[in-house]
Amino acid sequence: MSFAFFSLPRARLTVAFCALALLAAPATARESVSVATPFEVGDSPSGNYLAALVAGAERDTFAAATFFREALRAAPKNRELLERAFVASLANGNMPESFSLAERLTKIDAANGLANLALGVRAIKQKRWKEARARLAKGGGGRHRDLTATLLNAWTYVGSGQPAEADAQLQKLRDDAFAVFRDYHGALVADVTGRPDEARKRFESVYRSEKTTLRLVDSYGRFLARHNARDEARRVYEAFDQILARHPIVTAAMADLDAGRPMTPLVRDAAEGAGEALYGLGAIGGRQGDELAAMIYLRLSLHLLPDNGLAQVTLADVYERLKQYEQAIDVYDSVDEKSPLRTNADIQIGLLLEQMGKNEQATKHLAQVAVDNPKDSEAFIALGNLQRTRKEFTAAIDSYTRALELSGKPEKSLWSLYYYRGIAYERAKNWPPAEADFRKALSLFPDQPLVLNYLGYSWVDKNMNLDEAFKMLRRAVELRPQDGYIVDSLAWAHYKLGRYDEAVKELERAIELKPSDPVINDHLGDAYWRVGRKLEAKFQWNHARDLKPEPDELPNILKKIEHGLEEAKPASAEAEPPKNGG
Repeated sequence: MSFAFFSLPRARLTVAFCALALLAAPATARESVSVATPFEVGDSPSGNYLAALVAGAERDTFAAATFFREALRAAPKNRELLERAFVASLANGNMPESFSLAERLTKIDAANGLANLALGVRAIKQKRWKEARARLAKGGGGRHRDLTATLLNAWTYVGSGQPAEADAQLQKLRDDAFAVFRDYHGALVADVTGRPDEARKRFESVYRSEKTTLRLVDSYGRFLARHNARDEARRVYEAFDQILARHPIVTAAMADLDAGRPMTPLVRDAAEGAGEALYGLGAIGGRQGDELAAMIYLRLSLHLLPDNGLAQVTLADVYERLKQYEQAIDVYDSVDEKSPLRTNADIQIGLLLEQMGKNEQATKHLAQVAVDNPKDSEAFIALGNLQRTRKEFTAAIDSYTRALELSGKPEKSLWSLYYYRGIAYERAKNWPPAEADFRKALSLFPDQPLVLNYLGYSWVDKNMNLDEAFKMLRRAVELRPQDGYIVDSLAWAHYKLGRYDEAVKELERAIELKPSDPVINDHLGDAYWRVGRKLEAKFQWNHARDLKPEPDELPNILKKIEHGLEEAKPASAEAEPPKNGG
């Protein structure tokens, strides 16, 4: 398959498509969030060029587009500079500018695949179907094998009123890896061109193999609702809700079904169908780590489908993973107020503000999200998580309690809420409700390793329920044998009960799994000291010190480096672990 659309002078962007991944909420009027760091362009063309290269390498698309634009002013006929400026502008979503640069680029490089793709998308937006096909045909040989061109060509034929030719284009996607693309877009084409029986057949085929793909589920559910099968549509959404509970798009769709509201299709015409194809390709690129290709596909998709909240959230997530938080916030903030994803976008903005060290702004923002959405549990969960991270445990308890009140009856997916509230209670030194929450979490999700680990260790630490505690810790290790933190918990439980040889054995294993964790290194130092390996103990404590432990732990580590450990008190009979090993 050819991906000549992405042919650059010093870099080649490729996306390996092996399966469909089309994946990846109302508020009152509010001020737009803006946290952009200002910068200035220089007078030196070479300086601007170097700044553009650095920004491009960091995927700072705004800075790259700005600096390349300035560098291009000094050398407007430089082909490589023109191409880089075009790519940066397109990735940043400057559509009028990128189309203008694409036109200039094709005048000196008529076969430039990416420039022709961009101009082809513009032609689709303008309903110039023949011109779009001509643009998509350029950029290298073997176009019939190019997934992007094939999908977009199919939709141009829909626009031209030639559904048979559109179907023929999709049938060119014979590779098994493209079957889901072929059938999904075949269903959409049939629906848009007024062939509901064919559409249903295609939807059923692709749904059987892709029940976990949100975009497909939503498209199919909407189709069923529009064709007098609302009960079946609800079953489709409920099945997805069992996989990923309370997704805002699914929750909103089920509310529409229950209220008898009409449900519009996700794709209503040829341009939107092309936008849907580009969204799917961009989502895959993001998931496979090809961020620049993902950005470009998603920007082109949003040019055709500007209200696609999932595309906006997917693009913001790409920026977030690249640690371009300012741009991620800008994209999240562009999600429509009426979108089911608006509240989630606002929550992510708050969490990103916290990541950027803007703690006061983050708290204010998330608190306002909770005020604006008093019936949305997700807003209170996010606020609780932030408060717990900051060790504001009493406030976190209140937020989690409010979230639980809004969540209705207990269900398996609520285990994490009880778990996090339990942690907050335990850290606030209020053990009885903490223990009750951990037990509740386990009743909802038996054998959840995080809960088993936390409750089991807490019991050992308090010399309570030792038989059950060791069963829990060993079960947690069985479930997550490669989790160094859980192995450390079992080891430290042995240590607390004076079983130092067992502690050393487990801690050495934990260190192999998490060699750079200061707590585990500190624990291993303690265990070594107790079994007489004092030189090795000091080595581990020194290593723990150098790994930047929590500030309140550092003085104790330094004290042990200087003086070692005091004589161990013999474990009481009450604290002896059961002889059967628990």
